[in-house]
Amino acid sequence: MRIARHRIATVLRERGQHFRADWVERELPERVDPAKHVGLLATLRLDPADLADAPSP
Repeated sequence: MRIARHRIATVLRERGQHFRADWVERELPERVDPAKHVGLLATLRLDPADLADAPSP
């Protein structure tokens, strides 16, 4: 399971965390591996299950 970087940035912007969203867009890859970035997602209080791309039919 991978998470699109723009989804993380969008959630952060909705929370008013624009500086963090800008950092995510600069520093993270286009497709974020939640297992590799579990600590960062926890720090940002993001649940990978809520951010995961819907499976393709």
